[in-house]
Amino acid sequence: MHATTRPNWFYGLDRLAIGLSGLCVVHCIATSVLLALMSTVGGLLVDPIFHEIGLVLAILLGAVALGRGVIEHGYAMPASMGAFGLGIMAGAMTLPHDGGGGEALWTVIGVGLLAFGHDLNRRATA
Repeated sequence: MHATTRPNWFYGLDRLAIGLSGLCVVHCIATSVLLALMSTVGGLLVDPIFHEIGLVLAILLGAVALGRGVIEHGYAMPASMGAFGLGIMAGAMTLPHDGGGGEALWTVIGVGLLAFGHDLNRRATA
């Protein structure tokens, strides 16, 4: 089902969300590298506010873009995949940020699943 009554900017939400997922991966990798090289600079990047704001943005974009997709094309799989990724991301926030708890690994896995859900959503809408 292809609805043409949606505003054009709605169709860019999945791409925006995928881009945000990419930025999150870059942030996680950069944080790990900077923590290994310079703990002073790395300490700024592991501030919980970065993760909290990022997760809130991911949830909002996911709700709008993936929710729109379910309504538009009727497939729940993209939204389910995205929700699963968001759940993993939220769970990773409860792990210690000391590098030994796997927080960065679980965050990257969650981000990847969320981006995959947005890609599925984009393909189903096209």
